[in-house]
Amino acid sequence: MPGFWDRQQEAQATVQEVAALKNAIIQFDRVQSAADDLAVMEELVAMEGSGSSMLQEADGAWASLEKRLDTVEMASFLSGKFDRNNAIFNLHAGSGGTESCDWASILFRMYTRYFERHGFKYEIADIQMGDEAGIKSATLMVAGEFAFGYLKAERGVHRLVRISPFDANKRRHTSFAAVDVLAEITDDIQVEIKEEDLKVDTYRSSGAGGQYVNRTDSAVRITHLPSGIIVASQQERSQHKNRAQAMKILKAKLYEREEERKRKEQASTGGEKKDNEWGSQIRSYVLQPYQMVKDLRTDVETSDTAGVLDGELDRFIEAYLRQGCPGVK
Repeated sequence: MPGFWDRQQEAQATVQEVAALKNAIIQFDRVQSAADDLAVMEELVAMEGSGSSMLQEADGAWASLEKRLDTVEMASFLSGKFDRNNAIFNLHAGSGGTESCDWASILFRMYTRYFERHGFKYEIADIQMGDEAGIKSATLMVAGEFAFGYLKAERGVHRLVRISPFDANKRRHTSFAAVDVLAEITDDIQVEIKEEDLKVDTYRSSGAGGQYVNRTDSAVRITHLPSGIIVASQQERSQHKNRAQAMKILKAKLYEREEERKRKEQASTGGEKKDNEWGSQIRSYVLQPYQMVKDLRTDVETSDTAGVLDGELDRFIEAYLRQGCPGVK
């Protein structure tokens, strides 16, 4: 099509959408092909009887088909307006000083391991380290198909119970950290942001130190005066890129704020109740006196705390998505 690449950003978005649709068709075709192969194996086993050499192969084919069906089924649950979009992932330590900051850093590792397991790419837009240890807050830009669709399941407060490594008396402590996830808003969604409503500050980036700390005042903090929303980006070496990144985060926050206002208005007039307000406790991680991670929304639990903290979150996320579909448990 002539002129298609003249508008680079829009063209790229179209290419990504086409690739996503192609991928969905490929997944379906693979399931259909595997089902056909299994049907043929079933006929051969029936002809040869219980001693058939094909029986073990058929069992393996069925296990493989079951996994493919689960993948296709999960994609059917991700039909929200922005489920295919990239995500803006925010992590905040709760009150409790070093304990909560350390817990936030454990969650930071857990989620980055989850991103890696699922092929999501991520960049740290902003990070504030704890005074003594851990992380006070972090904002990550997560890119990948259905990144927002999957990660929206993690919004809420995460609670940790353990023997504190910072307590000389080895007492048990409870710590909290909060996760918020926003969909990255594409250019076709209009969000009005007036330049006169913005207070823009530049500063030298902080961070963990080493080669990633900028030597110039390239970090950008933007305050949206009417709403009081503050966003920041400090990881890029260019002030221009940091500003663009911060504006992208601000756009997503303002859009979500307006959508939340509409939801509350609808709830007050139509009696609709929202089950999962951000800020509610969603999951408990107990390391002492026993090992247990339990999702309080779905009742899914496991004693494999090490696996969960290494990013094995599929059982929780999938259960949450399935619960959100009428008639599906």
